[in-house]
Amino acid sequence: MVLVFLANGFEEIEALTPVDILRRGGVEVTTAGVGGKTVVSSHRITVEADAAASELHDFSEVEAVILPGGMPGTLNLEKDPTVIQAVTYCAEKGLLLGAICAAPSILGHLGLLQGKKAVCYPSFEQELRGAVPCEQYVCRDGQIITARGMGVSTEFGLELLAALKGEETARKVKASIQCP
Repeated sequence: MVLVFLANGFEEIEALTPVDILRRGGVEVTTAGVGGKTVVSSHRITVEADAAASELHDFSEVEAVILPGGMPGTLNLEKDPTVIQAVTYCAEKGLLLGAICAAPSILGHLGLLQGKKAVCYPSFEQELRGAVPCEQYVCRDGQIITARGMGVSTEFGLELLAALKGEETARKVKASIQCP
C-alpha cells in the first residue's frame, strides 16, 4: 500500500494526480488526512481522505509514502508525528519516498537527502540539506523521488508508478492518459 498524506494547505494537483496515476496502474493507495479525514487544499478545495493519519499505527503493509507540497500543507505535514513516523519507517526499510514542491524539505530536515540527488520548488533548495542539486524536474536517486512542483505532477506520478510497478506499466498508463 502507498500512503499519500494530505494536510490542510496541500497542493491538490501534486497530491491527487499521483494518486490517480498510481491507481490506474493497479497500486493500492490510501490517502491519509492530517488532523482528520476532511482536509482543505491550498486553493480551498475540500477533500475527504480515506483515513485520518492519527488512525495509522502499523506501517508493515506500506511500500511507499508520498508527500505533496503546498503551503501551509508542507509545514502541517512536518509537524505531524504520524507523517514523520511513516517517512522514517520507509527510510529505515529502504522503501520508496516521494516528495514534490516544498515537501522535499521535510526529507532534507530529516537528513534523508544527504549525498542524494534531489529537486524541489526553487525557493526551498536551501532546505534540502546535503542534497546534490538535480537539474531535472523529476529526480530519482535510489528510493527517493523528488519533483519541482505542480506542473510536473503527471511526470512525478509516472516515475512513482515505474518505481512501484515497472516501466512497462508506467508506459501503458502514460499512453492511456494521452501524455506526450
